[in-house]
This record gives sequence, C-alpha cells and structure tokens, in this order.
Amino acid sequence: MEQQRQEISEPTAEDLAHLAKQRAFIESYLSDASRANYQTAAGKLGLLRALLQAQVFRPDQTWNLQSMGIVLGDALAQELGLRWVMVEDDYGRDPALSVPGRSVLVFPLTMIAKRVEAGQPVDVFDLFNWAAQQARDLP
Repeated sequence: MEQQRQEISEPTAEDLAHLAKQRAFIESYLSDASRANYQTAAGKLGLLRALLQAQVFRPDQTWNLQSMGIVLGDALAQELGLRWVMVEDDYGRDPALSVPGRSVLVFPLTMIAKRVEAGQPVDVFDLFNWAAQQARDLP
C-alpha cells in the first residue's frame, strides 16, 4: 500500500479566521445563562448534545455539522492539551488536533457530520470519550 503525502503546518491567519467563524456560528446558539458553562469542555459538549437532540441541522448542512466538529475539537484540545494544526494531503487541507510529543492526529471536523449524514445517532459524550481514548492510546 502506498504511503500518502501528508504535510502538517501551523494554521495561517486565514485558517484561524475560518475556525473562529465556525466556532462563532455554533456559539450563536448559546443562551446568556449557558455562556459561562460553555467555557468548560463539558459545557461545549452539552451545547453540541442539545443541538443534536433538537436536530437543528439537517444531514445536508455539512458546513454547520462540521462547525460542530470544530467545537468538539476545542473540547478535546481543552481537556487533553492538544493543539490545532493544518494537515494537507492529496485530498485537501483540513484542521486536525496534534497530540504533543506523539505522531497522533485527531480529525474532529467530520466526526459528527459523517455520522449525522449517514443517519446514525450521535452521542457526543461517547464520541468525545472514544476520541480522547484514541489520542491517549495511539503511538
């Protein structure tokens, strides 16, 4: 099997602006009362769970669903000390989370979207726990 080219770089100002736009979109669903709780990883996951349970986004609203993936990634980064990087390969350029000192990359952008698009139920807390375990266990 042929190894795919993969370049990892720091996010550019444009990348960071795009991520901020996606975060702000999801955060626009916060009530004033839940803003303080949103500062925690559990608060971020709670907002995502509420959006999923209310089926706010249709399966064909990929950008919206991927925005949820960015917030899921923020929760993982906050809880595990991960950092955002950009990964470019033959398929394009996407944000990922890097595990410091390891070769592990986590790609939260599509974790929620691909499940919703496939009609699968999404328990965002289970997904978070699975991704966190992968980040801890892989080399």
